[in-house]
Parts: sequence; C-alpha cells; structure tokens
Amino acid sequence: MRKAFEVENQLGYRILRWVLLVALLTGILVSTVQVVLDANRVSTELERQASQTMAMVRDAATQAVFSIDDTLAQQVVDGLFALEPIHLARITHPDGDQLGSRLRPLQDKEFRPITDPIFGSIREYRQSLNRSTNPGTIYGYLEVHYDTAPIAESWLSRALVTFGSGIALALILGVVLFVVFYLLMTRPLLRIVQSVRKVDPDRPDDRLIAVPDGHRADELGLWVNATNNLLVSIGESQKKHREAEDRVSRLARYDTLTGLPSRDAFMEDLQAEIVGARDHHSTLALMVCGIDDFKSVNEQCGFRTGDTILQTVASRLTAHLPTERFSIARLGSDQFVILEKRLRDGFQAAETAEKLLTSFATPLNAGNHRISMTATLGIALYPSDADQADRLLQSAEQTMVLAKQNGHNHFQFYVASIDQEIRERKQMERDLGNALINHEFYLVYQPQINLETKRVIGAEALLRWNHPEHGLIPPDDFIPVAEGNGAIVEIGQWVLDQACWQAARWAGEGSPLRIAVNLSAVQLRQESIVDDILDTLKRHNIPAGRLELEVTETSFMTNLTDAVAKLHRLHRAGISIAVDDFGTGYSSLTYLKKMPVQHLKIDKQFIRDLLVNEEDTRIANTIIDLGKSLNLTVVAEGVETAEQEYYLSQRGCKLAQGYFFSKPLLPRDFEIFVQTFHARIVENDA
Repeated sequence: MRKAFEVENQLGYRILRWVLLVALLTGILVSTVQVVLDANRVSTELERQASQTMAMVRDAATQAVFSIDDTLAQQVVDGLFALEPIHLARITHPDGDQLGSRLRPLQDKEFRPITDPIFGSIREYRQSLNRSTNPGTIYGYLEVHYDTAPIAESWLSRALVTFGSGIALALILGVVLFVVFYLLMTRPLLRIVQSVRKVDPDRPDDRLIAVPDGHRADELGLWVNATNNLLVSIGESQKKHREAEDRVSRLARYDTLTGLPSRDAFMEDLQAEIVGARDHHSTLALMVCGIDDFKSVNEQCGFRTGDTILQTVASRLTAHLPTERFSIARLGSDQFVILEKRLRDGFQAAETAEKLLTSFATPLNAGNHRISMTATLGIALYPSDADQADRLLQSAEQTMVLAKQNGHNHFQFYVASIDQEIRERKQMERDLGNALINHEFYLVYQPQINLETKRVIGAEALLRWNHPEHGLIPPDDFIPVAEGNGAIVEIGQWVLDQACWQAARWAGEGSPLRIAVNLSAVQLRQESIVDDILDTLKRHNIPAGRLELEVTETSFMTNLTDAVAKLHRLHRAGISIAVDDFGTGYSSLTYLKKMPVQHLKIDKQFIRDLLVNEEDTRIANTIIDLGKSLNLTVVAEGVETAEQEYYLSQRGCKLAQGYFFSKPLLPRDFEIFVQTFHARIVENDA
C-alpha cells in the first residue's frame, strides 16, 4: 500500500522538489543582491558620518592647533570618543607633534572574520586644519580612525533577517504555487487513479470512473468520459462471454436437481481449502450426511416426491449455513457433504452437527404428503483424520455408513476416542445447565495465612461440583466447559453471592475475614459485571474492602482497555484485586502498571518444587522481588512443607495458603480450624 502511494505521488513530489529548489535559489539570489546593496549603503553611510563628525569638531581642533592649546586639543579628542565607533583620534602639528590623542582597542567580535573583508577593520580619515582668514596655511591635522565593528554588526543583523526572510518568502511562494498546481492537476489525477483502482476487471462497467469536481468540461473530464465509454463496451463483451461460460460450467459442475456443486467440483474446492488450512494451521470438518430411509420414501411416495425432498434439503442447508464458513455439495442419491472451515476444535463441529440434525427434523410438505425426516452424519477432521481430500472424504463416508448401522438421527466422528470425548463434553454441558437448579454446587474455603503474624487473615472461596452420578468432578474439568458455553456467568454470580453470604455470617460471629473469589474472563467481559458485584456486596452488607477478586493474566489480555476500566471501577469502590497464577501467562510490567493490582499470587507449580528445582526457586524469588519493588503483596499458593513456609517468610513473602496450613474446608470446619490455629499460635507465643 505504501509503495503504491509513493508511486502515485512520485510526479507530485518531483514537482514539489523542483519548485522548492528554484524558489530557494531565487530567494538566495535576491537576498544576496539586497545584502550587497545594503553593504554599499552602509559603507557610504560610514563615510558620510565620518565627514559630519570631522566637520563638527574642525573649528575647535583648528583653534587648539592655532593656539597651541594642548588642553583644548585633548578635550576635542575626548569628545570624539563619545562616539562608539571611534578607535583613534589625534590632533597633530604639521611637523608631527601631537597636541592631543586617544586610542581605544578594536572591539573583539566573533563576526569580524566575516565583516572585516567587506568593510575593513578600520576606516582612517585625515583632514588638514586651516583658518578661513588664511586658507592657504595648514596649522595641523585632525586624524580619526573608525572601528567598523558597530556598524558592521548592525549590517550583519539586517543581512541575516534579509537573507532569511527572502528565502522564507521564496519558499512560501513556491509552496503556494505547488498547492495551486496540486489542486488543479495532481489531486484530480489522484482521484481518477483511485477510481480506476476500484474498477473490477471482471465487471468494469459496474463502477465507472468518477469525473473530478470542476473538470467536467476540460481535458480531464473528456478523458474520463472516453475511458468510461471504453469500460462499458468491455463490460458488455465480458458479460456475454461470462454468461456463456457459466452455462457450460453449471452443466458440468453443478447438480441439475438441487443446484449444489457436484462431487467433482466439490473435490476441487476441498483440495484448495486443505491447502489454505495447511498454510494457516487451521482445522476443517467434513460431514457426510445421509437421509435415513430415503429409499423407502421413494418407493412409497414416488420419485417426484423424492426429488422435492432433495431440493428442500438443499435449500435448508444453504439457508442455515453461511457460505463464508461452509461449503455444501451433493454427492449423489440421498447423500450431501458439508465442509466447515476455520474450526476452533471438534466441539464446534459437534455443535454444527446438532444444528443440522435439528433442521432435518422439521417436517416438510411434498405434494399431498407431509413427511418427517431424519439424517445420520459421519464426521472426519483435517488434519487429525486425513490430510488429503480423497482420504478425508472417504473417512467421512465410511463413518456415515458405520453410524447408520448403529441407528438413525445421530452423528459420529471418525476416531472413536474423539467421538467419545465430544459426547462426554456435550453431556457435561447439559449437566452443568442443571447443576445450579439441582443444588449440586457448594463452596469450600482455603485459609490464607499472614506469615509475619501467623494469623488467618482471609480465605479463598473455591467451587466444588458433586455430580449425582460421577461424584466430585475436578474444577479443572468443568470450569473450562462452563466458560466455553457461557454458564460460568450464572455460576460465578452464585459463587460470589454464596461467598459474600458466608463472609457476612462470619463477620456477625466476630470473625471479619477477607474473602477471595475468582473472576472468570467470561464474567469480566460482561457489561454489567461491576454493578452485579457492587449490588451483591450491598445486598449482604459487606464492606468492599473485605472482598478480593482474583483474575488470571489471560482474563484481561483479550480486551485490555475494557478490563482495566472495569477493574479500576471495582478498585475505586474499595475492592482488592489480585493477579492469580502469576508467572504462567503473559504478564509484564506494562500490564501491572495499568492494572489496579494489590496482590500477586505465585502459582503453586513454582512453589511445589521450591528449594528443589533451581529454576522454580529463581522464578518465585523474582516474583517476590517484583512485588516488593511495585509495593504489592505477594501470596504463595500451594505451600506444603515447613521448609517452604520458612523460606518464603524469610524472603519477604507476606501471605501464603496451601496444605501445610490446611486443605480447602467446609464452612464449619473452617471455623474450627481458625479457632485451633489461633489458639496454637497463642500457646506457642506463651
């Protein structure tokens, strides 16, 4: 783009350079002439001033010489030195004896190397002294030497101004001339070039060249109109040629019944999509769809009804699947193929398959018959299942045939393990939708210990899911699923509500502990998240300072500006912000400076091998030192041994949590732990 811009403006730049160069040379020439003329004027003015000065003191000097009055002569000389340029003044007898003289050093000016060659360093003037009554007799001489520095300094200042203003004026005139040329010629030409670029070579008559304003009747307007006439003629010729090609191509590449691409045409497109996916490291899903019991429908209702069903299926597929992400074709008989592009993972393909099965389930009218249909899909993924077009299609077709043997109205993946994984995830998504309603979630609390005072200062609220069939499901398994389908928003609000309720209860019993709650990236993207959190605190009458929100480094990476603004609102309300799992993501000092963070939580993977693994120990030390330098409190997660606790305490880590102190506890067990832990500390202190 930049290269094209430079090419377009090459002529304009050349004209501008030449205009400015000519203007610069002209300005220099004119300014030089003015400076030279001013120098001549200054030299003449100096001569005139010298004559006037000597004429002014001539009579007094003559009287001093005639009277041989040394005092008067010296007074005349001293009077001359009231003038700044005077360098030497002297009154002498004809034989050379001095009656009065005075010398002043030449002014030491930096510009003398420039002005002395022009004006000379000294101008010497000598005048004979005689009386009007006896003009033929010379009584003495008056000599005056002028230092040219003062008048040269004034000339040099004017010369610089003259030179600079002359060049500036010339350049301004040059720019004005260029602007006039640009407005009258260059800009219209650039607009014409931009219009030409927008012309579609395949359909040149769809977007003709726009005539620049004010040029409809001049040469540019005539040229544009002639070009447009040529484009219209070319467009009409191409249209006729294209229509003929389209008729031939459609007969060869498209199914005459449904209008969808044929197998051969689809295979060409599939090969091209595989090449593109390989270059961009993306995933493709190929789904072969077979209508269940289509042969029976043909036999019972006739082939015309069967054709209507196939046309309806083709219409539904094209209506429900946008062409920018899907390619659809008819393989033959009752089989269709769908290619889904730019997949995130196999789960997205499963969602598409479910939508397809739903679209098939809608009954259709075919003549006098109202027919309900189902379909079975076989799915193969690129590149995991095959990396060639024919092998990928063969895998999907074989999977569809195998799936039909196991029943109708479902989909199946080529690889059994992937198929099972996706089915389990889909089932987990359905179960998550009912978990809140069925009261399957509960919270446990892990104590947070102040390593200096050895007291419990707070607790992190952790979510647990007790599945009615599978028992306890680890958060690492169901939290990503909840974030993927958006269920985490409702679940996260429930967690916040329960944690605040528990904190209010403990505060009422005399244990005002701080509660830390994890805030998901999906929750942080919600527009109402700040108001929801503040409303929850208000509803439970919890001071904002008793709530800490833990965000992971990736939570604010997708939309940093929006996340920072929301976290700043929460911080201004008094809520503490902690960066969870610090060191495992992409945090940098730039992000930490923008974020209203008070706590850094060292991820437990660095604490687990503390003092055992040198690299993990260095990372933990770096995070602690970083927290100190930024005045942030560092919290260590996963502390499991006394050696880890002692080392972290000595290094300056303020807070810690982990199995060394306690595992996550139910509320009642947490209360007992706090009482016994504090009692043990008091006993040890005693």
